[in-house]
Amino acid sequence: MTESRFHCDFSGQLALVTGGSRGIGKTIADALAAAGATVHVFDVGEPTGGPHAFSAVDVSRSASVETAVAGLPRVPTLLVNNAGITRDRTLAKMSDEEWSAVLSVNLTGAFHMIRAVAPRMAAQGFGRIVNITSINGLRGKFGQGNYAASKAGLIGLTKTAAKEFGRKGVTVNAVAPGMVLTDMALAAPPEAADRARAEAALPTLAGPEDIAAAVLFLLSDAARVITGEVLRVDAGQYI
Repeated sequence: MTESRFHCDFSGQLALVTGGSRGIGKTIADALAAAGATVHVFDVGEPTGGPHAFSAVDVSRSASVETAVAGLPRVPTLLVNNAGITRDRTLAKMSDEEWSAVLSVNLTGAFHMIRAVAPRMAAQGFGRIVNITSINGLRGKFGQGNYAASKAGLIGLTKTAAKEFGRKGVTVNAVAPGMVLTDMALAAPPEAADRARAEAALPTLAGPEDIAAAVLFLLSDAARVITGEVLRVDAGQYI
């Protein structure tokens, strides 16, 4: 893993990362651990090894989330809502299942996590939450109506949670990636990455480590008075 370019120290803190077994989520979990945090991963997939504690959790099911959070050794101070899926299809051809599955994981899952964790953070007077949204939640995307709607909803959820929990010392922000050059993206046909490069203002698209660096910044003391914000990390695709 490429080491984060932003130095921060999370020693003594418990970090919770959903969807942290692979891709961007694993890079975030690894970066948090490298910065001293004890990391607990919630995922429906199998653990991929490494130093992180793991719980098999379906974030779309509130009972699964509540049971897992209650079983943590202590209240987390850091939460990253990264779990997400896609079921791409045009709106005219999209099935009910394809719509509801994406909303259930990407948006309702984040709601379940925030509802379970944020009041516990508020009770101890401190917490940092970062939700992983997308530039497609800001601009829409052909063939991704379900995904774009879920990520747009996550932005509204981020701002509402920031207002509701801010007075108790909890910040809530979002990171909006564009195309990210994960292993999965690099293994896919090159057309999607080529289109993203054509949109971008910079010559290089983001890698997972760039998303992790933004997340760690928003979780750190350097961002202690930032809340309710959406930080785009997209090589200038959105503009």
